[in-house]
Amino acid sequence: MLLLIFFCFLFALIFKLFQIETAAVLYAGALCAFVGMVYLILQFMHFRKKHRQLASLLSEITITADHMPSADGLWERDYQAVIHSLWEELRRKETEENKRFDALVAYYTTWVHQIKTPIAAMRMLLQSSNDAAVKTAAAACAAAEKTAAAGELQKIEQYVEMVLCYLRLDADFTDYVIKEYEIDAIIKQAVRKQATFFIGKKITLSYEPLHTKVLTDEKWLLFVIEQVLSNALKYTKSGQITITMQPPKVLCIEDTGIGIAPEDLPRIFESGFTGYNGRMDKKASGLGLSLCRRICKNLGHTISAKSEPGKGTCVQIDLESTPLKVE
Repeated sequence: MLLLIFFCFLFALIFKLFQIETAAVLYAGALCAFVGMVYLILQFMHFRKKHRQLASLLSEITITADHMPSADGLWERDYQAVIHSLWEELRRKETEENKRFDALVAYYTTWVHQIKTPIAAMRMLLQSSNDAAVKTAAAACAAAEKTAAAGELQKIEQYVEMVLCYLRLDADFTDYVIKEYEIDAIIKQAVRKQATFFIGKKITLSYEPLHTKVLTDEKWLLFVIEQVLSNALKYTKSGQITITMQPPKVLCIEDTGIGIAPEDLPRIFESGFTGYNGRMDKKASGLGLSLCRRICKNLGHTISAKSEPGKGTCVQIDLESTPLKVE
């Protein structure tokens, strides 16, 4: 409206300088005012319609962004493109968070059911131990009960460590300390932690010092080796577990257990997958190996397995990884 008044004044000034009649100026101004008013009315109607569309969109933008009003110019198209881009990113983030939440709920559900088993077993063992004491049972029986209880306690500690590792993997910070470590020192720690199960199941360990340094994180690699040894012990009824190093730096942990079915082998590192062996062993959760794969990926290592049903499984951890900066 101010622009219209300015132009009317400009026309009046020019007409005055050229000594044109005032009526002509007024007539031209009236025509301009009429056209301007019609234009303003149409613009207001268009503005009100678009305002209502945007107000309606505001209530459903968290669900869909498909009902945007038509753009009247390049700037509006650009703004709508920005809004669509942000909306798509919001949906992607929401989907990721829902997946993470579902995975977290599934993990804790499985973990709770898993940890109930050793707790119940310990309770039965302690009750049995008390009954044996009352009945003056043999010392050998009491020692066996004590060993079994220690094994169940070891399982609880392992499951607690698993859930801690699961939480730390998705944290915004990491506590990795990457430097060169003697692989023998890490392997010996893992073997000591699993000693109860080696003794209880009378499984032989074939291991000679490897005298190899690897660039890794001690705590996280120790967790991986523990999980692999735990699985080997779980599915090996008799025989031995062999730990060797193949060139250049591939750590091999081989057992003489029941092996893995060929159709299950490609999926054993998937979260929650237990396969045929897991269906036989009702306590299997399918969580340990998936955590191992994620940890190895974060450390720059790779983990794989080869197996033959009835003859055993060999898990290979390739420690010759992408060069990392030594701390």
